[in-house]
Amino acid sequence: MKYVILLADGMADYPLDLLGGETPLEYARTPHMDRMASRGTLGLIDTIPPGLPAGSDVANLAVLGYDPGLCYTGRGPLEAANMGITLSPEDVAFRCNLVALSDSADPVMDDFTAGHISSAEARRIIIDLDEGIGSETFRFYPGVGYRHLLVWKGGKADLTTIPPHDITGKAAGPHLPQGEGAEQMKRLMRLSQEFLADHPVNRERRDRGLKQATSIWLWGQGRRPHMRNFSEKYRLRGGVISAVDLLNGIGVCAGLEVLQVEGVTGYTDTNYLGKAEKALSALKELDLVFAHVEAPDEMGHEGNVEGKIKAIEDFDEKVVGTVLAGIGSLGAFRVVVLSDHPTPIRLKTHTGDPSPFAVLSSSSRENQARGMAFGEREAGLTGNLISPGYLFMETFIGNWRGFLEKNTR
Repeated sequence: MKYVILLADGMADYPLDLLGGETPLEYARTPHMDRMASRGTLGLIDTIPPGLPAGSDVANLAVLGYDPGLCYTGRGPLEAANMGITLSPEDVAFRCNLVALSDSADPVMDDFTAGHISSAEARRIIIDLDEGIGSETFRFYPGVGYRHLLVWKGGKADLTTIPPHDITGKAAGPHLPQGEGAEQMKRLMRLSQEFLADHPVNRERRDRGLKQATSIWLWGQGRRPHMRNFSEKYRLRGGVISAVDLLNGIGVCAGLEVLQVEGVTGYTDTNYLGKAEKALSALKELDLVFAHVEAPDEMGHEGNVEGKIKAIEDFDEKVVGTVLAGIGSLGAFRVVVLSDHPTPIRLKTHTGDPSPFAVLSSSSRENQARGMAFGEREAGLTGNLISPGYLFMETFIGNWRGFLEKNTR
């Protein structure tokens, strides 16, 4: 049996008047996901436990079968794992965004991606920041695009920090870090603004009419997590495909093979087809592949309706369609397509509502085949709900027929 998880980050949404009361997912043309829902089994998955943030870190841990309440410490250490950064038990890793704050007395979060700054430009900035304001205590590490890392040696983890994508268009001041250790974080953020004011990369971007990286934003802190090896847990060899350090870091912590694909960006210009083709080729040796696409989430944070619809349609055509066309040659299979959490256009941030999933099996006995389309409301009408979401993996792999017997009327 081959197992495939195809996850479009933040794909789920709320109905929009602009779309005639449909969600972007319901409005988009998605023949391949509709086929999975129609011929397979449609339902909802609840990935965000009460009391935990509605983030991709929590949600994707749950999708992979890990109880976030037991193993989640923060986003930063998961990303550190993929970047090859070894954390001691006393170290705290923070996600470090390059952002664009407005030039005003009360700065506003203008762009949490600094105009989707390129990895090459960002690397120059982060390396210079490490040399300019870093120290033995505070070290900066370059990542991908606007997403980077700060490690605080012997630091404080019990701060309150806010993701920058949650405050787009809002004053930054009220959302700065709070709690023990917050003054050190705010000091670094102030120093970064002074350092970046006339940085060569920003001068070059200004000359090209692009947004500049005017500050760092520190959030998502945590200490090194402890997770059971996925292969030991499920007796399967698995791999993960993603453009972002967070998902690959979860893979590293879980003992999954991180599969590299050229041209993946974590944005709408990513190499969708390459991810699907890599998944199929990897399944010749592996038992399970988890392919993650970030683009719908980015469009949700931007409030870009057309962009989100296009990202969903590209995911359906180039990822889901390609995998469905090729998976049959590998023998028996189960494929699931899902969203980890909603990123509603009108909110521009994550919510903890359940998201739709559809599972298609090569065995007709493992499909409900109710003839429904893939979308939030149709998924809710099925009555199929996996909650808490971390039970999904053991159901998908070990007890899918039992789930169907319990939920088929």
